[in-house]
Amino acid sequence: MSPSTTTGTRDARDTARETVHADVVVVGAGPGGSATAAYLADHGLDVVLLDKATFPRDKICGDGLTPRATKELISLGVDTTGWQRTKGLRIRGGGRTLQLDWPETDTFPGFGLVRTRGQLDEALARHAQARGAQLHERTAVTGPVHDAAGRVRGVTARRTPEGGGRPVEVTYRAPVVIASDGVSSRLATAAGRPKRTDRVMGVAVRAYYSTPRRDDYLESHLELWTRGDDGRRILMPGYGWIFPLEDGRANVGLGTLDTTPAFRNTDYKDVMRKWVEDIEPDWHLTHDESSGPIRGAALPMGFNRAPLYADGLLLVGDAGGMVNPFNGEGIDYALQAARVSAEVVAQAHARRTDAGRERVLARYPRVMKDELGGYFTLGRWFAHAIGHPEVMRLATRYGLPVTPLMRVLLKVMANLPQQRGGGVDDAFVRTISRLAPDA
Repeated sequence: MSPSTTTGTRDARDTARETVHADVVVVGAGPGGSATAAYLADHGLDVVLLDKATFPRDKICGDGLTPRATKELISLGVDTTGWQRTKGLRIRGGGRTLQLDWPETDTFPGFGLVRTRGQLDEALARHAQARGAQLHERTAVTGPVHDAAGRVRGVTARRTPEGGGRPVEVTYRAPVVIASDGVSSRLATAAGRPKRTDRVMGVAVRAYYSTPRRDDYLESHLELWTRGDDGRRILMPGYGWIFPLEDGRANVGLGTLDTTPAFRNTDYKDVMRKWVEDIEPDWHLTHDESSGPIRGAALPMGFNRAPLYADGLLLVGDAGGMVNPFNGEGIDYALQAARVSAEVVAQAHARRTDAGRERVLARYPRVMKDELGGYFTLGRWFAHAIGHPEVMRLATRYGLPVTPLMRVLLKVMANLPQQRGGGVDDAFVRTISRLAPDA
């Protein structure tokens, strides 16, 4: 099924105007938006997927996909042949190294993946197209369309024709709109959904480096050492990572949280340059200039924008602050929200009355909070606890040597407990997540 298009008029400035009607409009073709569009198309809905860029396009990300994200990609039906697989996580800190395999359970596979966001996002956008979604690239959304009651009934956008030319002003109309347009989410902001100031915010910087080393483990450095102008070593808040790609490069970066006093007064790109210089010599990292400079991005954590649904507008992925405060991972939660939101929207679409549809749509925030609210609360507590680098240093020194403890922490921080049954560690992770408040 295809959305209907009404080619309308030209104004005094000779600007073409169109109106497109669909069952759902999805704004933003990142992982969450593309997955949502693919699921909606599978449900038989007419869906339009909008993105201001053209594919492939780069996004700032660590590129590492844990088994939780891998499970969602498998459920979505994405072909991951040839993608870099990872066996687990290597943790460095306090002069020690601990290598842990991903836990293999009935719920999650025993492997993860690494894929650049340029490759991942294009694969998911094309997957949505193959499922029947209409992808409109070079389409910048300019604002929401409201009806007389204030409900969002579509968006206005400016679409640039392929090859250039005069932009076309387009109105996309649909009874449901999904905002998956990233951390700033201009659509959500314009619709009156401000960010919550009581939620943790992170920042990450990363760049691509070539390396002769081949590895199938993600590497995490829990102590982030840099050097002052006088050469003195300084322990910074945050952690660093090296994630290997299949093409002889590695995604290298670092992340930190706004719970540390140094958050606003630190040049993290400079910190990263100095940290990379001191990384163990056997990586032999060389900055891949062709992939761009060190770049940074904000990480919205723990449902930092609310409500996740109201008045015809749903939030998915970074637009709703769906980043894990434990480890800065957001792709898996965006994919999970895509699956949940598409199911809710499809069920609502089948109802015969506006009231019935609204009751179903209102389930979306409840389902997401039930599944992730308590866990994200634990993550916020953790983020505040490690806001001072000395806390992380002590935890690394005394916790890293205790391998059984670290295996449990891996399940906690990557949110990998078996859904039902399993061992004591699985039950522990499920229990603490369930008991934590989801406010």
